[in-house]
Amino acid sequence: MADVLVITGPSGVGKGTLIRLLLDRFPAMKLSVSATTRMPRPGERDGIEYRFLSPDEFQRRIDAGEFLEWAEYAGNRYGTLRSELERDAHPLVLEIEVQGARQVRERVPNAVSVFIAPPSDEALRTRLVGRGSDEPEQIERRLAVAREELAARDEFDHVVVNDDLDAAVEELSRLVANITSP
Repeated sequence: MADVLVITGPSGVGKGTLIRLLLDRFPAMKLSVSATTRMPRPGERDGIEYRFLSPDEFQRRIDAGEFLEWAEYAGNRYGTLRSELERDAHPLVLEIEVQGARQVRERVPNAVSVFIAPPSDEALRTRLVGRGSDEPEQIERRLAVAREELAARDEFDHVVVNDDLDAAVEELSRLVANITSP
């Protein structure tokens, strides 16, 4: 049984939506709460969606070795505190960026990694614009990073293309059922 399920993929690919649907189906699983230096979006609460840290506090925690993984993405830092692994949840789901997923693979060898891919570059652009949460220059930065991340998809244990939400959640659920079986 895998203790850690890593779900990664480009920004806007639907990781969060897929994870919410997955957690509905597997209530014993819990989502790790990532730390970030970015400002909260409307409705986000500290300790629920993210642990919002100042850049100085984030750096202090890096220096203290408190992060399992961390990465800089689109001008902000994101990371998983080691304390998240101590939660009483198995498997623990990490929704992280590709850089962080690589670090987890090195530090947690039995973690299972899933790359969520968009059906096309244009679909990803449409999703990012449709969110309405980023300025045009941020969207362009996210798309540039996404092209690099898509080139890394073969590094992961599984790839799920999120073209049809119902089909993608079914495929992800089958993967989880297989890895959580004793």
